Amino acid sequence: MMRKYLAFDGGGTFVKYALMDEEAGILKKGKFPTPKAENSTLEDLFKEMDPIAAMYREQISGIAVSIPGMLDSRKGFCTTGGMMSYLSGQPFAQILKDRYHLPASIENDGKCAALAEHWKGSLRGVRNGAVVILGTGVGGGLILGGKLYRGTNCTAGEYSYILADVKRKEEYSGFWGIQNGSEMLAKYVAAHTGEDWEDYDGWIIFGRANAGDEQVLAGLKDFTDRLAAQIYNLNVLLDLEVIAVGGGISRQPLLFEYIEKSMKELLDNHPIRSISPYIPEPRVTNCEFFNDANLIGALYHFFELQAENHT
Repeated sequence: MMRKYLAFDGGGTFVKYALMDEEAGILKKGKFPTPKAENSTLEDLFKEMDPIAAMYREQISGIAVSIPGMLDSRKGFCTTGGMMSYLSGQPFAQILKDRYHLPASIENDGKCAALAEHWKGSLRGVRNGAVVILGTGVGGGLILGGKLYRGTNCTAGEYSYILADVKRKEEYSGFWGIQNGSEMLAKYVAAHTGEDWEDYDGWIIFGRANAGDEQVLAGLKDFTDRLAAQIYNLNVLLDLEVIAVGGGISRQPLLFEYIEKSMKELLDNHPIRSISPYIPEPRVTNCEFFNDANLIGALYHFFELQAENHT
């Protein structure tokens, strides 16, 4: 009989959860509002998690969790908790084990997305690839040598910290996480339309872009020019087979049309092309999993950790 597992995905707005089988099939799912960091504690999170864990306790063989922040997923320790700052400094995996009397694991949300794509999505069978997740900032993960690469301090793939403009190194806007974050997309568009960027969201921007609004399209091009430059840099550094782009706006075919346009301009005008036959040209595609990616990746990490602990 196929075993079942409970997975949680902590986000800035909601914590999603799912009862899953061994092949990441989702049997049941739901969500609850994420306790806000400024006025919540870890116990506030458990007030929401406890009834869910109790509901499925007799059915499941473990709990897998995806959360923001920097953490050591093998030790199960959260150095930081991102938007869920009450997780900072917590041995969260051990707390889960003690509370629910089940095996438990935690992994960074961007790395979970990469693991999901590696297991069953756009990076399946890929030895060297990357996932880039576009959201409030820019997250993701690296698959190198067929495995998730975590780095010395478990922070590999924290793309938001990449310095993208040395002349703005003392400003948030000088870093990749801001340059290709959702807020900056709105600001790029507003710079062309003259409207208030705070009146925009992704639906409005892409609704107008898909309708052919030239000013909005110009703002989108500013966004993809910066995105293409950093995708190019990732590929130069790591010589990747595939770079998969995810996040809410990655559902928009127009985004990839403009990424392709920006990448072509970058490569066609590359000054080294005149002296070298090798100009790295990344293969860019979309992630296959959207809202469920972190749940799937969290479960995959749980399996990996269980396998390591039994060898």
